[in-house]
Amino acid sequence: MNSRMKSSILVLIILFFSCKKQSEPKTELKTENEINVNEKSIPIYNFDEFEHILHFEDEKTYIVNFWATWCKPCIKELPYFEEIKENYKNNNVEVILVSLDFSENIETHLLPFIEKHSLKSKIVLLDDVDSNRWIPLVSEEWSGAIPATIIYTKNKRIFYERTFTYEELETELNKLL
Repeated sequence: MNSRMKSSILVLIILFFSCKKQSEPKTELKTENEINVNEKSIPIYNFDEFEHILHFEDEKTYIVNFWATWCKPCIKELPYFEEIKENYKNNNVEVILVSLDFSENIETHLLPFIEKHSLKSKIVLLDDVDSNRWIPLVSEEWSGAIPATIIYTKNKRIFYERTFTYEELETELNKLL
């Protein structure tokens, strides 16, 4: 067998296995950094990828809530964030729910929770085990307990390590509007 024929066979083998791999069924994990639920994309970030979300400098007011499906106080206040999102959609307010769920529980806990509660706000998963590094970068005031919330504009930022009622959340939001 000559070298040209060997090369041709090698190319055919590579093509065969490349095509076969592409035809395998797709999983819930759309990319290495994203999952989908009900046609909604949920980015998965480490802190370095996530940090820009804490520093948008446009004309919006951002409410960034850190929560998890295993945190009862977090779950209790989530409807209030959803209600704020709906009631202030014409006021340039954006709610971002930052899940701190464990990455191994995405399919068993996070995705079913999002579907069950029909969450409409933007959701991201912060998957970074080095919380001792990134918690003080979120806020020097943060002990690491959740729920925790930041409400900010390009000119002002307020951090809260507490649970909100709807009225309390609305009052704090209106301080920045």
